[in-house]
Amino acid sequence: MSVLDNFEQWKDFLGDRLNSAQNEGMNQNVISDMAFQVGDYLAKQVEPKNAQEKVLADLWSVASPEEQHAIANMMVKLVENDGNSQ
Repeated sequence: MSVLDNFEQWKDFLGDRLNSAQNEGMNQNVISDMAFQVGDYLAKQVEPKNAQEKVLADLWSVASPEEQHAIANMMVKLVENDGNSQ
């Protein structure tokens, strides 16, 4: 089973990668840019596996580059907040 098959597993996976990046000293601007690149890759190359990913892909497809950066930043905040609330 791929981490993309289940949205909660996907968020956990992203949160783990985010924690690793922060522990390695990666600054927020680099993390934000990487999140945008991952989002862009997924939107262009990977078929959504669940309803949440479909919504994100649909939003990404109609968003301007600035809005896509905002979506990527919100995903970073989402996994940060999930990690902080556990």
